[in-house]
Amino acid sequence: MSRSNFETNSQEGYISAIIGSLIKIKGLEAEIRLHDLVKIIKYNILGEVIQIYSDHVVAQCFENTANLRINEKVVNLNEPLSMELAPGLLGNIFDGIQRPLQKAFEIYKSGELKRGIEIPSLSRTKKWHFIPLKKVNTTVSGGFVIGTVQETPVIEHKVMVPPEISGKLIFIAEEGEYTIVDEIYKLKINNKEYSFSMLQKWPITIPRPFKERKIPDEPLITGIRVIDLLFPITKGGTIGVPGGFGTGKTVIQQSLAKWCDADIIVFVGCGERGNEIADVLTQFSELIDPKTNQPLLNRIILIANTSNMPVSAREASIFSGVTIAEYYRDMGYGVAVLADSTSRWAESLREISGLLEEMPAEEGYPAYLPSKLSSFYERAGLVKLIGDNESGNERVGSLTIIGSISPPAGDFSEPVTATTKNFVQGIWALDAGLAYSKHYPAINWLNSYSNYPDYISEWWYERDIDWSEINVDWFDCRKQMNNILSQDNELKYITQLIGEENLPEDQQLTLFIAKLIKNGFLIQNAFDDIDNFTATTKLLGMIKMILLLYKEGIELLKQGFLIEDIKDLKTTFDILRINRSIPNEDFDKIEELKKKLLNEIESLKLTSGVFKKK
Repeated sequence: MSRSNFETNSQEGYISAIIGSLIKIKGLEAEIRLHDLVKIIKYNILGEVIQIYSDHVVAQCFENTANLRINEKVVNLNEPLSMELAPGLLGNIFDGIQRPLQKAFEIYKSGELKRGIEIPSLSRTKKWHFIPLKKVNTTVSGGFVIGTVQETPVIEHKVMVPPEISGKLIFIAEEGEYTIVDEIYKLKINNKEYSFSMLQKWPITIPRPFKERKIPDEPLITGIRVIDLLFPITKGGTIGVPGGFGTGKTVIQQSLAKWCDADIIVFVGCGERGNEIADVLTQFSELIDPKTNQPLLNRIILIANTSNMPVSAREASIFSGVTIAEYYRDMGYGVAVLADSTSRWAESLREISGLLEEMPAEEGYPAYLPSKLSSFYERAGLVKLIGDNESGNERVGSLTIIGSISPPAGDFSEPVTATTKNFVQGIWALDAGLAYSKHYPAINWLNSYSNYPDYISEWWYERDIDWSEINVDWFDCRKQMNNILSQDNELKYITQLIGEENLPEDQQLTLFIAKLIKNGFLIQNAFDDIDNFTATTKLLGMIKMILLLYKEGIELLKQGFLIEDIKDLKTTFDILRINRSIPNEDFDKIEELKKKLLNEIESLKLTSGVFKKK
């Protein structure tokens, strides 16, 4: 049912006060509910009720309140802000309240979103090829897949019974072309017949139901080496990405959108600068998905909310994105929500809280900031889905949330970053020092963490590469690499005092290997055709090569060789270049390099008269 259908039955009130983006309304307080939508009739401006008092209600407006006057008529729409869910979401660009920006541009041509425009979120005229899966007289309930539509060449859209509805299927449309509002099936519920189309709506503030959460056991492979090895995220996991200006948050988000192995990406630009959002939209529209050779937009939904839009729409954009993501999760897909950035949303909460004259908490943020952030991140998860499965197995879907944070001056102790750490299972801390020294991705390996390695070590163990020369798996590689980087950090100040050449040989080896790890493994070029994505086998090969050199180097030092002998090995230069010189599919070249390294070490021992111990 469209919003206009509600107006004839709704109550009217009037504006009694205007405070920035907030309005006070009299005349609706007896009937209205929290989170219901209201509309200012003269300008067609939508608002959401956020407070109800005995003699008035307070609503936040999703558009500019300029030129509004006291006593303007306001109508209650009797529904919360809800997402339209149906075929046509993928490849689309919406604003925070799901108005299609591409359609708006085609209509107005000005490139500016006019205040009060009303455009259906999804096309009512485009036809989709529907294939029925259920038969008449079948009993169905929420989550049951009635039929399918090929939404894009890579994603099959499953037409599902809305949650919390069950009944007997008494009619289903034949295979053919239908719009999203055409009657597709009928259910008999309590001896009454109800008609359903492909379109369903869901309030953005209410999580969609599922059977139960599962413990995540599969990583979300990103292709970014520092993440996949040191700070992994699972399918259904949550990660915060704090970083100051210029540290590469947006590039990481774009790399994740292009390369991570989620089936569907929902990218939410929340309160970012207009030129940054425009750059994201331009790049995504041009990118080709490397996995399918189809346009990347075939599996992406973009929600664009820029900093010059009213602040009230920032929260709407965040929850709009996660609601759409839950819809595709319920089809059994792995969905990733990339929110850039949650700090802008928190700033809007601070501004609205100030307008409401609420008692501020730390740095002016409202005291309910933690509950707001938790209500967003808790919607992630790997879950067993409601509904049936044709094969008889349980249906599983995942929703992963990766939220960027923009702490002022890169201060990670500020409230938004500190609070986010309480609700996410990992932090990719972006470091300004690394970024300014051109070390990208600028994820600081000392300040970042992930709580997921224990859950996914078995997954990595099953995909391990078996090298008899170095008996370590993915988990051991992480541990050794962390130890080397920690020792490197501890030696940093001593080195500055006495110089690296005056350290013991074993410590010089640690510094040398740490440098190799930083320059040959942790640095990654997102714009290089080979280096932009590292497959799991290549990642394991790269780190095992470095750790093999470390292991053999320790043995050489024990046998009397000097650190210079190890540094002079020609293969070390080739190890440094694996990231840019060996494509993912040429793993045999890494194995050849391993043999070359071992042969060079053996030659070194023979020429020096030292034989390998039995």
